[in-house]
Amino acid sequence: MAGCLDGIKVLDLGRYQAGPRCAMVLGDLGAEVIKVEAPGGDESRSLGSVYWSVYNRGKKSITLNLRSEQGIAILKSLVPKVDMLLQNFRPGVMEKMGLGYDTLKRLNRGLILINVSGFGQEGPYRARPAYDPIGQAMSGLMGFTGFPDGPPIMTNSPIIDRITALHATIGALGALHRRDMTGEGQALDVCLLDTGYTLMEIPIAQYLLSGKEPQRRGNAPGGLAPCNTYQATDGWVYILAVPQHMWGRFCRGIGREDLIDDERFSSIPSRASHADEVNALVEGWIKDKTVAEVVRILEQAEVPVGPVHSIPQAAQDPHLWERKMLVEIEDQEKGKTYVPGLTVKFSDTPGEIGPIPQPGEHNSQVYCEWLGYAEADMTRWREAGVI
Repeated sequence: MAGCLDGIKVLDLGRYQAGPRCAMVLGDLGAEVIKVEAPGGDESRSLGSVYWSVYNRGKKSITLNLRSEQGIAILKSLVPKVDMLLQNFRPGVMEKMGLGYDTLKRLNRGLILINVSGFGQEGPYRARPAYDPIGQAMSGLMGFTGFPDGPPIMTNSPIIDRITALHATIGALGALHRRDMTGEGQALDVCLLDTGYTLMEIPIAQYLLSGKEPQRRGNAPGGLAPCNTYQATDGWVYILAVPQHMWGRFCRGIGREDLIDDERFSSIPSRASHADEVNALVEGWIKDKTVAEVVRILEQAEVPVGPVHSIPQAAQDPHLWERKMLVEIEDQEKGKTYVPGLTVKFSDTPGEIGPIPQPGEHNSQVYCEWLGYAEADMTRWREAGVI
């Protein structure tokens, strides 16, 4: 089923998460993504039962030894055949391999090179290695997350990797549009730490303006109320009734209309100043109710509320399956598995979820059909450790 990027070819040299997930999203949009793996398979295939499947479903796989001269020569012969090349080596590695942007552009003037790294292609930290937690730490996100009397907290989901992948995808689509108008490709520079800064842009700006360091506030951002996790008899719920009209709905929903005009709670700033009292009122109302009861009452009142799900609860939520945000597919090696569905639902170009490739599964298609080599060439390369 065609997607809106039907006909676009992407060469994916990415590893781990941020790079491969960008290529995955481009594939979801309809691009043909060619995953380049080391002979024997990418090392991330060994990182847990679903790690590889999640980020590489729907791609085609070729094996190629980029540490060999022949491997580099073959990759260069692929560059004129594709629209985008994605890589997340440390800055300078592509140049050392003879694959810097100037070289690639001579091979394909319309090529869009997507560079994903820890600290960017330029800047004082450009040569350092990094992973998602480093971005969380250095951007201030980790230090800003948690409770006032506790240690810094890392999000258990690699949020910086995921958002960096989206930044790279957005940039690639913008570059593709410009190429359609000019015929010229360009190189993109996207990095984990920059993504961390985008997540912290408001606290950092506030600090620069006021000179006051924003403090950790647990699950109550900005000290606003009611805006927090609250404990029911059988679990936790999150309630957000900060806007004035939502506060009115909340009070009417719990049968306390008298609180609407109470001077302590009659505006957003006044409720923030009396946040402890607001939270005590909410906790007193919830303490003898189940999560389901709280959600039912506040949903009827049209107040934003949600149960705090465990992983098993989230996995069983019917909304997840109705929206097809996880789909069941077959892995040739492991049998049944689950992979991400399509996040954006297009009315006319819906796209589809492709299978999980085996290492080098598409060598013949790419090397023979695209480049015109013979099976005998592939046999020779295989014996020499090139593919």
